[in-house]
Amino acid sequence: MNRSKYLFQEAQLHIPGGVNSPVRAFKGVGGHPIFIKKAFGAYLYDEDGKRYIDCISSWGPMILGHAYAPVVEAIQQQAVYGTSYGAPTQLEVQMAQLIKQMVPNIALVRMVNSGTEACMSALRLARGYTKRNKFIKFEGCYHGHADAFLVKGGSGLATLDIDTVPGVGTATAADTLTASYNDLQGVKQLIDAHKNQVAAIIVEPVAGNMGCILPEPHFLPGLRKLCDDEGIVLIFDEVMTGFRLAAGGAQQLYGIQADLVTFGKVIGAGLPVGAFGGKAAIMKHIAPLGKVYQAGTLSGNPIAMVAGYTLLKNLQQHPNIYTELAAKTDYLRHGLQLAFKQLGIPAVVNQLGSMISVHFTAKPVNNFADAAACDIALFQKYFHHMLQNGIYLPPSAFESWFLNNALTFADLDEIIAATKCFVL
Repeated sequence: MNRSKYLFQEAQLHIPGGVNSPVRAFKGVGGHPIFIKKAFGAYLYDEDGKRYIDCISSWGPMILGHAYAPVVEAIQQQAVYGTSYGAPTQLEVQMAQLIKQMVPNIALVRMVNSGTEACMSALRLARGYTKRNKFIKFEGCYHGHADAFLVKGGSGLATLDIDTVPGVGTATAADTLTASYNDLQGVKQLIDAHKNQVAAIIVEPVAGNMGCILPEPHFLPGLRKLCDDEGIVLIFDEVMTGFRLAAGGAQQLYGIQADLVTFGKVIGAGLPVGAFGGKAAIMKHIAPLGKVYQAGTLSGNPIAMVAGYTLLKNLQQHPNIYTELAAKTDYLRHGLQLAFKQLGIPAVVNQLGSMISVHFTAKPVNNFADAAACDIALFQKYFHHMLQNGIYLPPSAFESWFLNNALTFADLDEIIAATKCFVL
């Protein structure tokens, strides 16, 4: 028995399902999860010492690779001064200043501990600011596991075939209005049906929780106009896209200014961090300036702050990283498309910047319904084929891949070569 299989059996005796985040259980692909012992650069190493080329990057934050030396050194240097104070630090100020320098349209920033917390807090703030309760989200977009967001949440819920989440109150669910991603007309109909009741529209500007799904040209500008016309707060969930697609995230990439923006993943360099920020007129309603309450003992944790600051500063000082990452991901997309064509397997490869996903279908994939209609069983076979060949993909057909800049073109050729050997 290999170590991962043994550890999974042991874990199930002590942890629900043997994992601390559901997708890790491999229920979406079958088999048992791989237990990771260490990671360096572009590679993961399991408990048996097998090396894998990592196409997940810890679901996004390891944009410069694992154990990135400047980040590791910064953590080590800070740790000797203590790991948590529960009091303000200069690091928090420096981090907020850096985020404001890099991201358009951010006047104030509040640090939190996760993307879930950031999105939950941003929605509460939007409700407090507008004095409305309902909000619109999109099918297949995942904004964390706060109750209000678990309606048609895509990602892990879709992987586990969970349609309705027990424990989410009916009143909470009733205030969550859902539309199809890229369907601007559907959004307008919801707004018209709930006139002056919608506090916010929250959207992944580039979806990453039903695979990588790009916004159609009219979609984000259309949302911005609808929000302006109806007094609705537009929230960009940039937990995945923030600092990954561009230094200023999707706002910079598409030239669209949201009212509030949520962050996570990259800003912690792999440590538990999130943040939300936006226009001063809205952010001033958060406590202690206003009455919308949000708090957290570990918010602005010094270890997380120094790690995130070090990574973001590197990205700011080396903007060519985004060009390099996009070129590598584009190279991989072309290689995969050619490989599937040669194999005679209908496949769509969606990509933007360093986000990419494979969908086994002959039709374009522009929303959750398109993604759900793909050949999931074929993805499961492809996943295990790649795993056996030392390629670590997301264990779900409903997740984006996230490449890191430690990957070499030789690594990408290895991924392409393994795909060319895929046998149905």
